[in-house]
Amino acid sequence: MKKLINKVDDVVVEQMEGIAAAHSGIKINLEPKFMYRSDSPISTKVALVSGGGSGHEPMHGGFVGMGMLDGACPGEMFTSPTPDQMLECAKQVNGGPGVLFLVKNYTGDVMNFDMATEMLHEEGIAVQSILVDDDVAVKDSLYTAGRRGVGTTVLMEKIVGAAAEAGYDLDQCADLARKVNCSGRSMGMALTSCIVPAVGKVNFEIGDDEIEFGVGIHGEPGRKRMPHTTADEITSMMVDSILDDEDYTRTVREWDRTKGEWEDKEITSEALKAGDEVIVMVNSLGGTPVSELYVVYRKLAEICEAKGIKIVEKLVGPYITSLEMQGCTITMVKADEEIKKFWNAPVNTPGLRWGV
Repeated sequence: MKKLINKVDDVVVEQMEGIAAAHSGIKINLEPKFMYRSDSPISTKVALVSGGGSGHEPMHGGFVGMGMLDGACPGEMFTSPTPDQMLECAKQVNGGPGVLFLVKNYTGDVMNFDMATEMLHEEGIAVQSILVDDDVAVKDSLYTAGRRGVGTTVLMEKIVGAAAEAGYDLDQCADLARKVNCSGRSMGMALTSCIVPAVGKVNFEIGDDEIEFGVGIHGEPGRKRMPHTTADEITSMMVDSILDDEDYTRTVREWDRTKGEWEDKEITSEALKAGDEVIVMVNSLGGTPVSELYVVYRKLAEICEAKGIKIVEKLVGPYITSLEMQGCTITMVKADEEIKKFWNAPVNTPGLRWGV
């Protein structure tokens, strides 16, 4: 294992210290660990908080700032943060209008954010929690109950973050987050594994002539292991998996803040079709260079044009990484006027910046 680290036990703290040193708009707390906007709490806006295991930077700490997150909770590498991190982060950034948790659908993240939600409610803080479950590769896996939360997370943080800046209240922000989730689909693939520092060896074994199709952002198995092939063929398979994904309805647990209890809510995601406008993200899992991502985007754009789907906005680059894993993910979110408006609104974070 060769990495630019000092001690394995210090990796997360030192990366937090580094991001705070590099970006004056971010402050850090180390006991418990969280990052937050230096101008928080802001009394005029709902506070957005997310988090998850480290190793996926710039998600989530790199998206703390004006127009996105107010706070982010980093766990250890590929490990969920703890409820006390989420609780203290939320209390730090809460300016009065309430806190919205954006939670990727991984068992540890869901369980711990649920606990933090209940603790915030007990302290009299208005709170809501919305799940991201956009991965079309699996319905269930060894790591999640239902579809995993992946690329749509970044787009949700941007869109809902802008809405919060514009004055949306807590219920409006939650409704918009739910709409973005139901509008988004993602698919990933990996050429290689990665090495978690504390483990010191590759996360999974894959042959030199193989790819993992449908891989998760931690290296979880996907749909199949298959021979390596051309970028165009791989891109076509990924896009087809997204576009072939039919309407689907599932039941999610959401917090009813008026009753102070969890309730089951039925939500439906509609399939993408000709005539839709979409925001797309072609994302590196860490080891794939941007030059190769543009090869993927070229084919993605060609397929969308042929299918009558209009790409209105796009991101190409490393936004959700998996340490040094070679591979990429594609995310497509159907965009109505509200989503486009807030996507294009100003943002100023280490990971995304425009309009300022």
